[in-house]
Amino acid sequence: MTSIVIIGGHGKVALHLSTLLTTEGHSVTSIIRNPDHAVDVAATGATPSVLDVENSTTAAIADALRGHDAVVWSAGAGGGSPERTYAVDRDAAIRSMDAAAEAGVGRYVMVSYLGAGPDHGVPAENSFFAYADAKAAADEYLRGTALAWTILGPGTLTDQPGTGLIEVDPGRDGSGATSRSNTASVAAAVLDLPETAGRTIEFRDGTLPIAAALEPQP
Repeated sequence: MTSIVIIGGHGKVALHLSTLLTTEGHSVTSIIRNPDHAVDVAATGATPSVLDVENSTTAAIADALRGHDAVVWSAGAGGGSPERTYAVDRDAAIRSMDAAAEAGVGRYVMVSYLGAGPDHGVPAENSFFAYADAKAAADEYLRGTALAWTILGPGTLTDQPGTGLIEVDPGRDGSGATSRSNTASVAAAVLDLPETAGRTIEFRDGTLPIAAALEPQP
């Protein structure tokens, strides 16, 4: 049994993921900011842990991560002010990576998005720019760490039922509907596949079973 901590545990992807992982027999701790969300998290079988990562130090986050085998970042500011977007999606995410290293949690899975990176192409005047810029910085920082990292880049998220079928490397135009359930299934799959460490996996809903789609391409 693996012990996994999810940061941003009340998000839709995270709730799907914690349900999948606990059903598979893993121990899951879900970090949430709002204590009112604890009931929803507990209903998935996960253990809620209240911590405001936006305003927490690296040491405080490390204390919350310590003793786990893997961490999944699925948190986000959810739009709003650019200042808060940078504070959560870049700064807190980077602190969580440093915290994972400090706590001895070597495996780190980042939920990003299809098309993320320094070449995201979002104009500075676009309201999406702060998020794209913050995610690019966080992803690049993660690639430079000694963690066993995997970055997931799903396309536009939907609430459609999960099919367990995806397409990997579909093109970096940021398009392509991707169900949150499928995204959670991909995250659960890579946690069971140490060989996915060091990979950025971009995907959307498709026609290949997830296990087959995740096999390294020759």
